[in-house]
Amino acid sequence: MKKMKFFGSLVFFVNSLAAFLLLISYILPYIPPKSFSSLSVLSLSVPLLIIINAFFFVYWVLRLRKQLLLSLFVLALGWNHVGSLYKFSSSEPTSNNESMSVLSFNVRLFNEYKWLPSETIKEDIVKLIQTESPEIVCLQEYRRGNPVKLDGYYNFNATYTKETRGGQVIYSKFPIINSGSLEFQNTNNNAIFADIVKQKDTIRVYNMHLQSARINTEHEEISTRTSGSLFKRVGRMFKAQQEQVELFKKHKSQCPYKVIVTGDFNNTAYSYTFDQITGDDLIDTFAEAGSGFGKTFEFKYFPMRIDFVLADKEFQVNGFKTYNDIKLSDHYPVVATLSLD
Repeated sequence: MKKMKFFGSLVFFVNSLAAFLLLISYILPYIPPKSFSSLSVLSLSVPLLIIINAFFFVYWVLRLRKQLLLSLFVLALGWNHVGSLYKFSSSEPTSNNESMSVLSFNVRLFNEYKWLPSETIKEDIVKLIQTESPEIVCLQEYRRGNPVKLDGYYNFNATYTKETRGGQVIYSKFPIINSGSLEFQNTNNNAIFADIVKQKDTIRVYNMHLQSARINTEHEEISTRTSGSLFKRVGRMFKAQQEQVELFKKHKSQCPYKVIVTGDFNNTAYSYTFDQITGDDLIDTFAEAGSGFGKTFEFKYFPMRIDFVLADKEFQVNGFKTYNDIKLSDHYPVVATLSLD
């Protein structure tokens, strides 16, 4: 009997720790990483913390114990977080003359360093784009030295562009009347933008690749690094992202058009980075019309959604799809279908 009581107390202690960490994570989107970079790292583990607390809730329910109230309270308090982790309903993409689809995909240099065994990664990516035929295509980790030509598309930064860093490209079936780059400091990352004309509307499209911690997600590397080293590296990433997002927000504030933001944020929907990019005027198209976990990055331990298509609130989201059945990178393509009222 004493052993059973000790085990129950131990389980509740672990439950309490998980609940406390999840509770703390709810305030992280409002804390600049430069103030508490180590604490900001916790936002990456929010999906895992939600899953753990859901497990404890079920555990106590099955035992008809009042301890279930702890995780129930914490999960209910952060219901928006829980809802953004897993979507129970979805919208099949619908299209009409007014709609347009936007694809975002980190192509990982077209498998330049043979991370995947396939020899036809670039050709398969081009085939995917041609098959799906989205009106706007935003690629990250794109190699201008190995350019892609898409018939029927205008492009920005698909080949060498003076004073613009490589890595990102925007293709559009609509004319591009203006374009440029936000050159982030002390990094190879950047964000590019293109102003496109669709009928009577001019729309600005941003394609962003924010700072990465450059951590190999394979178990062997993670297990051999000290937790202190990982926290320092990820903490530096969060600080760099804050500077990059501040540059983006300043640039966006001067934009007179409706905006679409795509890219690899290297962060989750629970972070300060995401909260600042979204602001009060952009919506997460996955949250509007996605389904399942929406995993966009290959990570062994829990579903990571770090690739986004955000849209001005004036857009209607008609559909969202994550291509988890396509293995052409360590990321998965996402497509949002949008229309203007």
